[in-house]
Amino acid sequence: MSKSTDRGHFFETDAEQATAARRAAKSSNKYGKPIALKSKILAAILDPHSPSSAVFVAESAGAVRRVNVDDEDAAIKKAAVYRGPTTPVTSVAVGGPGNKTLFAGSWDKNIWSWDIDSRTPGRKYVGHSDFVKAVVCGRLSGKDVLISGGADKKIIVWDVGTGARLHTLTDSLVNMMAVQHLVVDPVESKEDELCLVSASSDPHIRRWKVRLDSWEQVAEVDPDGTEKRTVLQHETSVYKLVFDHEGDDVDLWTSSGDGTAKCLSRVKGFTSDDTLNHGDHVRAVAVTDRWIVTAGRDEDLKFWDRASGKLYCSLAGHYDEVTDLVVLQGARERLCSVSIDGTVRTWPLDAPSLDAQVEEQSTVKPKEEEEKAGDLLTAEEEAELAELMDDDE
Repeated sequence: MSKSTDRGHFFETDAEQATAARRAAKSSNKYGKPIALKSKILAAILDPHSPSSAVFVAESAGAVRRVNVDDEDAAIKKAAVYRGPTTPVTSVAVGGPGNKTLFAGSWDKNIWSWDIDSRTPGRKYVGHSDFVKAVVCGRLSGKDVLISGGADKKIIVWDVGTGARLHTLTDSLVNMMAVQHLVVDPVESKEDELCLVSASSDPHIRRWKVRLDSWEQVAEVDPDGTEKRTVLQHETSVYKLVFDHEGDDVDLWTSSGDGTAKCLSRVKGFTSDDTLNHGDHVRAVAVTDRWIVTAGRDEDLKFWDRASGKLYCSLAGHYDEVTDLVVLQGARERLCSVSIDGTVRTWPLDAPSLDAQVEEQSTVKPKEEEEKAGDLLTAEEEAELAELMDDDE
């Protein structure tokens, strides 16, 4: 019988080959006005100097790129690229004096930095013993600080100006796995004290208080006197943390490998107040006045009505895992999504435009499925093929 001569198939299962074929067929779609880059995109943040139209993305090719979502040509020009690492960049942050410094965590265990305007490389922060997976910036007592988390299970606080390591945060009682994400609590933080929240490959969410001269892990005490050192609301890895900007309480939204995104209520001690069942690994969550948006391994973006908690719509477009979501600010609020497929896509956030997207995809999808079905074997053909393979054995 004939066999594939494609070397890429030699060590792939039938399921892997089917997935590759499906993604190849799906890759030509234009949903979300895709800007195609040449490498996988592992993370994205808003450009604070152009919040309505630009994001910084972390590329697996070892670079950070500034992408103007309204100008595809500008997005792929060399002038938009910050280079230095020779290994994948996993995370990005903006901080330093005047928010003019770009920071990037890398597989090479370092945090790189550049001047945003000139793209001139700056200080390199060296101290982790494994991949750097998360970076975030803040200020303490008038001093700019950088905070990084790594696969080495450590969170390091750096003095941006001198490069000195101020603190190394570790959980000595509850084993902490690789750090996945870091975010500064805008409510609990003060001029001389940052309240940091961390997510990791274990299901525990940790809160920390960081000062220039000291740090501590935040512990809550239940009414029965039990001390809780972590927030435990998920069953497995927590990938993303987003503080809600609506209301006085500013609750915490989380996304997890257990297939859910959750709202953790501040007034209830960060216990779950709402759960959205996305259905597969949720790598990213975004929050607006009207929507909660979830995305991850199943490639689709799901828009949830935050008032009712019900799924409003699901949009296709990406053809590999979605790694991050960024809300673009401005008079016309939009959503930017990035993916392992190497594309940056932009989506509307008003209901009429979302309805139009759903209508467009519903009219195109049957044709795509019909074309796909034409390439599949019938049940009789599959049985015949299985019998021939058994005979070869």
